[in-house]
Amino acid sequence: MLIIGLTGSIATGKSTVSSLLSAPPYKIPIIDTDLLARKVVEPGTPGYKAIVSYFGPSTPDLLLPASSDDPTGKRWLNRPALGRRVFGTSEEVSRDRMILNKIVHPAVRWEVYKSLVYYYVRGYWAVVLDVPLLFESGMDVICGTVIVVGVTDPAIQMARLRARDAHLTAEDAENRVRSQGDVKGKVRQAEFRGTTSARGVIVWNDGDKAELEKEVQKAVSTISSSSPRWWAWVLLLVPPLGVGVAAWNYAVSFATQKSWQKKVQEEKARL
Repeated sequence: MLIIGLTGSIATGKSTVSSLLSAPPYKIPIIDTDLLARKVVEPGTPGYKAIVSYFGPSTPDLLLPASSDDPTGKRWLNRPALGRRVFGTSEEVSRDRMILNKIVHPAVRWEVYKSLVYYYVRGYWAVVLDVPLLFESGMDVICGTVIVVGVTDPAIQMARLRARDAHLTAEDAENRVRSQGDVKGKVRQAEFRGTTSARGVIVWNDGDKAELEKEVQKAVSTISSSSPRWWAWVLLLVPPLGVGVAAWNYAVSFATQKSWQKKVQEEKARL
């Protein structure tokens, strides 16, 4: 089974691409880590308790009031309030974001691995792993292909983000865009994986939805050519081969990741 990592920056259109890939004619199952991240911090979970313990004393509005329609009296996380604590570039905010990630990421990874096993044993030829911080979290090492959804102008991101989330100020929107990294950097990293081998695929989303659909169609065609459906069945029916291919892919991705990190360090050293 081919694991297709899907990433981008906030408001580049990654969710729209995810929706297109899950719908006909592609019908590729999606593992959405944003949804999993919400699941692992629902009231009563270890993640919820850890977040309340750390952020609660200094964030009075961290929890929403209990709903009168909910007899359990659960108080859900106030995500905008938590977002204000972790989106930004200051040292304090960066530390808080790191702590939040340490709480959420391990639980999300476990849910991801369970989902991958579920789709593998059911014979799917591919699955999309939708991760906003795919490269930053290191999860690109398990992906055979990475799709980056990008835009050429950051102003497009800002406009789309504020249109989607009207409560955000211009400063809030800028902080959220910056917190997810430069999308052009992600494009470069995907290209470094190899565009000719379809290990890195770029989907540009500067236009309307019709243009985006054409970009997605081209991307899927490229990926399918390098990893056809029949190959997924061979790997499923011959488990030792499947394990070997998975190990080989991991080794290639790991080596590529290390080479990229070395390249970035060398570039910084020259500045």
